[in-house]
Amino acid sequence: MSQTPIDFSGLRRALVIKLRHHGDVLLSSPVFSALQSAAPGCEIDALVYADTAPMLEEHPAIAQCHVIDRNWKRQGLLAQARAEGALLSALRGRGYELVIHLTEHRRGAWLARLLRPRWSVAPRQRGRGDFWRNSFSHLYAQPGHALRHTVEKNLDALRVLGLHPAPEARRLVLVPGRAAETRVEALLGGAKLAPGSFIHLHPASRWLFKCWPVESMAALADELHRQGHALVLTAAPDERERELVAAIRVRSRAEFVDLSGRLSLRELAALAGRARLFVGVDSAPMHIAAAMGTPTVALFGPSGDKEWSPWMTPHRVVSSTEHSCRPCGLDGCGGSKISDCLVTLPVAQVLKACEELLKS
Repeated sequence: MSQTPIDFSGLRRALVIKLRHHGDVLLSSPVFSALQSAAPGCEIDALVYADTAPMLEEHPAIAQCHVIDRNWKRQGLLAQARAEGALLSALRGRGYELVIHLTEHRRGAWLARLLRPRWSVAPRQRGRGDFWRNSFSHLYAQPGHALRHTVEKNLDALRVLGLHPAPEARRLVLVPGRAAETRVEALLGGAKLAPGSFIHLHPASRWLFKCWPVESMAALADELHRQGHALVLTAAPDERERELVAAIRVRSRAEFVDLSGRLSLRELAALAGRARLFVGVDSAPMHIAAAMGTPTVALFGPSGDKEWSPWMTPHRVVSSTEHSCRPCGLDGCGGSKISDCLVTLPVAQVLKACEELLKS
């Protein structure tokens, strides 16, 4: 294992691996920008899960986006082996000189060995032994606390190689694409909403223990509506998320344009990019709004705002100062799916954060 800086000037092809959820993948987007800036002649590929590919597919620094479909496992051993074999063949055919592995996923170590790049880098992992350590030419250190933003931790993979990204190269990149832009323009036109004339509320998360109570979000919507703001509601097609939005609508007196369950990820980005303000919890849509440069109010409970806050966009993080135990990282207090630090956040505190950003 080396800590010697590498020569980026003649780099021809590189692969960046990020096998995580949607928000995590989006937060890796600056790695591609920074690498392209240092090696403009390099073709940079991504390897992600198929469902997260929309977070990177239109990134201008990415040549090819390879995917692993989580459904391969359900298609039987033979079909899975064929799919895995085709993927490995495609990756080998690219002839990578550099492999950047951004998680602790064991697949990264195997790929570094099988693809045999000149250089490879991954996070240092305790307890992984010689197989992990000897799979990579470089290992980057990770802080022992949650006080470093995930974007910076991803970029540490480049820093250990000798590349220190400029601030402008650290921005999130998300390109919705023409089809998504056109559909959202049509939806907003039908609702008679111009860009910058509405607040985008996304109250749900795939992890419901991260969600603010229905009554609180309904009360916030009532006050924002009373102040004269148009409101657009979104949620994933997931039944539980749509039920949460429906419950908010029942309890609120506000008028909404309800697009919950109707937008793809890229369309959600196109919508967020047209909003005057985004309000939501710690979730992928919050990171999408930040990537689109939209002022963002983010509600945090058990998850760490230092690690996951909106990146490089005007924002306010609203979190409890009364619970010394946060961020605990648990799925609710004691694993109960209900987080006291989140459910007790006052509506007035969130409203104040909204008003501050709306005035700026």
